Amino acid sequence: MIQWIISNIWTIIICAVLIGIVAAIIISMVRKKKQGKSVVCNCGNCKNCAMSGSCHKR
Repeated sequence: MIQWIISNIWTIIICAVLIGIVAAIIISMVRKKKQGKSVVCNCGNCKNCAMSGSCHKR
C-alpha cells in the first residue's frame, strides 16, 4: 500500500489540488447566490442580454 502511494504521490497531490479548486469555485457560487448576486452574468449591458430575466431578480 505504501509503495503504491509513493509511486503515485504526484497524481494524488494534483487530484487534491484540483478538488480544492473546484470546491472553492462551488462555495463562491453558493455564497454569491445566497447574497442575491448573479453567478452567471458579469456583463455591463444586461438590458440587451437575452438571459437578463433569468439571472437578475426584478
